[in-house]
Amino acid sequence: MAYSLSRTLRALFAGLALSSAMLAQAAPQKVIVDMDIGDDIDDAFALGLLLQSPDIEIVGITTAWGDTALRAQLLERMLRETGHSRIPVAQGIPTKDNPQPFTQARYAQRGKLPAKLDAIDFMLDQFKRNPGQVTLLALGPLTNVGAAIQRDAAAFGKVKQVALMGGSVRSGYSKSQYVPARPVDKEYNIVSDIGAAQTLFTSGVQIVMMPVDSTQIRLDEVERTALLGHGSPVTDQLALLYHQWINAYQPWSSNTPSLFDVVPVAWMIDPSVCPLSPLRIVVDNEGYTRERPGTPNARVCLTSDQKRFFHVLMPRMLKD
Repeated sequence: MAYSLSRTLRALFAGLALSSAMLAQAAPQKVIVDMDIGDDIDDAFALGLLLQSPDIEIVGITTAWGDTALRAQLLERMLRETGHSRIPVAQGIPTKDNPQPFTQARYAQRGKLPAKLDAIDFMLDQFKRNPGQVTLLALGPLTNVGAAIQRDAAAFGKVKQVALMGGSVRSGYSKSQYVPARPVDKEYNIVSDIGAAQTLFTSGVQIVMMPVDSTQIRLDEVERTALLGHGSPVTDQLALLYHQWINAYQPWSSNTPSLFDVVPVAWMIDPSVCPLSPLRIVVDNEGYTRERPGTPNARVCLTSDQKRFFHVLMPRMLKD
């Protein structure tokens, strides 16, 4: 009898443990998105995928680099038009040396400036409130990230992980998947604020790094037409932003965007999109992200699975 009761209790506790694990797995992943939306178009597609993913909870969005107030206006309009006005938007540190054109400025100018919320304060407060639970998706230059670490390293250390699009580890930019990539490059997000990148990579927090080696996935015509012609609230806003981006760069640029910033989002949804390798990465004073011997300080995706990437992206984006 005692044996039978003990076996029953073990089965009960095992069932409770399994239920708890299933509930934990089902809980949405909390993210703060730090982004320079409005210059290139990949940020907008990254945000679109986040908005279409119920398994991700956007705790807030912080604007990085250049005219961070105008970026906040862009976000306010996009979130309002897609029914996501509840998501907080915080302004990051503005900079005057952004070499990229703000291609989607006309869209942004029709947005409203959100109530003033400081990006650094917002990040640190959320990490303290939710220790070990919030992923920071860093999709632009790392100015806000470096400033947050310098302001309160202990609070920043409560972040679950920093998943960033940035760097160039074994190969550089390429015009096409059919053309060999250039040698290792100084990648834009890193070289824009080298000091901030060095601060992050020596901070001791968990880093997931998606360099240009694995993020140069292009949105070709078939997929692009399907998305931009879909007619949902999210894809309608992406269509407006995409055509402003095209208008700013034509006639000297391709109309096929590279979805750099979308890859970390797809990885959060399905880690098999971008398998990770533990590496030691050092940001040198020129802005190169050098692979060095020693204890790994980052998990790095060197090659992505493009088929899996589109299996994540397309069904979610084509969902009403």
